[in-house]
Amino acid sequence: MTDMKKGVLGLYQDIEHHLMEDIQPSCYLNEIYEDPDFQEYPFDMLHKLKSIEQSPKYHPEGNVWNHTLLVVNEAARVRNNSKNPLAFMWAAILHDIGKARKTKNRNGKITAYEHDKAGAVLACEFLSQFVKEQAFIDEVSQLIRYHMQILYVVNGLRFADIEGMKQHTDINEVALLGLCDRLGRAGSRRKEEENNIRLFLQACNSFSANNKTRR
Repeated sequence: MTDMKKGVLGLYQDIEHHLMEDIQPSCYLNEIYEDPDFQEYPFDMLHKLKSIEQSPKYHPEGNVWNHTLLVVNEAARVRNNSKNPLAFMWAAILHDIGKARKTKNRNGKITAYEHDKAGAVLACEFLSQFVKEQAFIDEVSQLIRYHMQILYVVNGLRFADIEGMKQHTDINEVALLGLCDRLGRAGSRRKEEENNIRLFLQACNSFSANNKTRR
């Protein structure tokens, strides 16, 4: 935790309050978007997300900031289902900050490969400005690190890492955050996404069972 302007620290505390108490934290987040303190380090990691475009095929809602607001609102609906609602909500708001570093536009195709890994590093940097407890910082950053695993596992992609995920975080928390991520976009289909989460958890549990059988 570092020395900083009182306004920036106060803003962190205010954001945390709204993340934990509001039905739709996006209303407050939109209000503070033009606040000078929100444009200062480390909040600039979030502020710049409005300028980061996404693939319209997967994110018809537009830029990363729009997506983040939708995800945060979804997360607020289910935060009490988390074993650590505070860590869960910070993971929700910070989950895509890595896209600012990893988004590329190649001949009109927008990608953000490895934004999950980059985001985990940035989340550690962000939270360390305000939080002393390393365990909390690690919990949030690891949720961000593995939040794309639902896509990777369900589709059998080579980026799937069930073993690493289970070593570093809680698959149920990843599933909860992943559901919010997938619902936090225009045109999402709740039943379809809930089924994807079930398939993800089944695959993770089967992985554990298979490992025990081999032993």
